[in-house]
Amino acid sequence: MPRILIVGGGYAGFYTAWKLEKWLRDGEAEVTVVDPLPYMTYQPFLPEVAAGSIEPRHSVVAQRRHLKKTTVITAKVTGIDHAAKTATITPPVGEPYAFDYDIVVVTGGAVSRTFPIPGVAENAIGLKTIEEAVAIRDKVLTNFDKAAQLPAGPERDRLLTFVVVGGGFAGIEVFAELRSFASSLLKRYPQIAFEDTHFHLIEAMGRIMPEVSLPTSHWVIKNLAQRGAEIHLETQLTSAVDGHLELSTGETLDSDLIVWTAGVMANPAIVRGSDLPVEQRGRITVRPDLRVGDEDTIVEDAWAAGDIAAVPDLTGGGVGGFCVPNAQHAVRQGKLLAKNLVAVLRGETPKDYIHKNMGAVAGLGVGIGVFQSGKFAMKGLIAWFAHRGYHGLAIPGWERKWRVFWGWWNNFWLGRDIVSLEAVQTPRVAFETFAARPKPPVDAEAK
Repeated sequence: MPRILIVGGGYAGFYTAWKLEKWLRDGEAEVTVVDPLPYMTYQPFLPEVAAGSIEPRHSVVAQRRHLKKTTVITAKVTGIDHAAKTATITPPVGEPYAFDYDIVVVTGGAVSRTFPIPGVAENAIGLKTIEEAVAIRDKVLTNFDKAAQLPAGPERDRLLTFVVVGGGFAGIEVFAELRSFASSLLKRYPQIAFEDTHFHLIEAMGRIMPEVSLPTSHWVIKNLAQRGAEIHLETQLTSAVDGHLELSTGETLDSDLIVWTAGVMANPAIVRGSDLPVEQRGRITVRPDLRVGDEDTIVEDAWAAGDIAAVPDLTGGGVGGFCVPNAQHAVRQGKLLAKNLVAVLRGETPKDYIHKNMGAVAGLGVGIGVFQSGKFAMKGLIAWFAHRGYHGLAIPGWERKWRVFWGWWNNFWLGRDIVSLEAVQTPRVAFETFAARPKPPVDAEAK
């Protein structure tokens, strides 16, 4: 029975395993998923998690709960020697060990791509994981608690200044959601006025949200400006040392929360430890049918999909001829990869991945959204319902869908939960503070 190793349990990896369970016959193959996290994160919900609109655990999907026939290993794959068909698995506890496989599926996803800007590594936070989204939410709430006790001045302004770097979909969504979140908090903090809160988005290009039309992006900018959020176009961040931001325009800002959303890159920890072919941008070279290789060659028994793979976009709508790294492609590639893998196992011909972008939908805070499909665009409340409806139904598993919709229903009547649990990041502080300790030994001569 062939052993199939899936490296990465994100969108593409999870859906590949999920569909293999459905389409493989009993005893036809043995499937193993290896990922450092025991869950798949539904990343389109991260902005709403950061804004307190979705319970964090509801936006992740437990692998062991939904992959009932698949072996799940919570560990890192630190090496792939496809020539020998062996992967090196490094568990969180214990020594690395070799894992022999017959077929490898690489779906390790992407990580935040940063630039060597002073202070960014030390002071910024990304928005690729559920942990980052929770930390952003708690930081906003904690900063409001601190600022409410301070008189007007630089330190108060610093606590109430929130900066997002990157004007793509993720950047605009978290920027707008945080603005909505902060506005909803003001009624709970009478010491803080609307004018005391400052929101800045920094974008190096001359426009935001390239996935939508220019008129739609202009509407978003105008809407955010009316809500007290400023967007700096054609502006670069040149320094963020100690939270003091210097911009290429000469402006300066002081902020206690810098969210970095300016691009992603294929997971280097997996790509660099592999002998599979890689293209110039650091992604695994993939054919249209998702087998590793190029037009002339096929790397037998190796597949890849999602953000870690350079999948040709046969519709002609991709960037540089390849599919853009987003959830829409990763999910559909994972489903097709499973179908193609089963087809090859049975001696059939795999199909090419062809998916024309169905459009883009974004939430910009409670009651506000945008939707773009071709030249057709919707804005405002109806687009917000479209955003929630689409993503609420898109998260895998009816158990997850129910939790998400139930949470939204509760928030409609009860409002967002505004409790900060920032202390979770240092859970032993209270215990250590009051814990009894052995007395130091008494010197015999002194006694």
